[in-house]
Amino acid sequence: MPSAPILEALDVHKSYANHLALNGVSLSIPEQSIFGLLGPNGAGKTSLIRIITQITAADAGEIRFRGQRLSPEHSAKIGYLPEERGLYKKMKVGEQLLYLARLRGLSRADAVLRVRHWLGRFELKEWANKNVEDLSKGMQQKVQFIATVLHEPELIILDEPFSGFDPINANLLKEEILELRRQGTTVIFSTHRMESVEELCDSIALINRAHKVLDGPVRDIRNQFRTDTYEVEGKGQIMVLHPDFEVVEHQERENGHFYNRIKLHTGTTPNDLLRFLIGQVEVHAFRELIPSINDIFLRRVGETMPE
Repeated sequence: MPSAPILEALDVHKSYANHLALNGVSLSIPEQSIFGLLGPNGAGKTSLIRIITQITAADAGEIRFRGQRLSPEHSAKIGYLPEERGLYKKMKVGEQLLYLARLRGLSRADAVLRVRHWLGRFELKEWANKNVEDLSKGMQQKVQFIATVLHEPELIILDEPFSGFDPINANLLKEEILELRRQGTTVIFSTHRMESVEELCDSIALINRAHKVLDGPVRDIRNQFRTDTYEVEGKGQIMVLHPDFEVVEHQERENGHFYNRIKLHTGTTPNDLLRFLIGQVEVHAFRELIPSINDIFLRRVGETMPE
């Protein structure tokens, strides 16, 4: 049974002067999930995030948090990591995190405990008394992430969170995001890194040119774009082509080996193809080619671009 939505966008519209940023966008974000908000530059993602975080207001439509119209009282339940980071460069790391935690309503005692906990998780304890400007870009990113989650928000919005991270620290952050979901937090994840979407997101929405053009669970969307095409690797030679299959790519390799991409015609099953192949060649690998989220992203954006 699907989770109840923690956040809903209902027919949201937003314009700036002569620019239409959002045109009737509706979304439903399940609780305790990682939701990917995707789209090319200028698609409207940032405008939607700014409305959710109440930096700006929608021209029409509304945002609902746990069934209630979004209001300033909900701010304490939302954490936001913007793409453009904003830390006080001359302020010490520990002092800054304490200050931001107190702004979010934590007592000093609770703030101290949480700051120590998170600095330890990100191996930053020895930097607590250093100015932010003395930290590397990646370390500053860690501090900004800590500031986002210190008050234990129910909903966290991460805009390009892996920007500036090396692979080791990107993996550390990835594990922290997954742990937050396990603990009950909902994450909205806006990124251009499609490999991160594949690894992390339960559901996605794709916005292009101010419109939502695709949304749903990642597994369902990938299944929706299946083409019944299979990769086959083996040894031998296929002598007779079957009328129920179409070879869309064929490569001859060394020592009699081959690589094929074969598309099934309607009504044909993978077992039909496999039985046909086993009768003629030595099969070494047989797998379905299911489009990646990156493939789907490029296809849908291309379909919605003006000619």
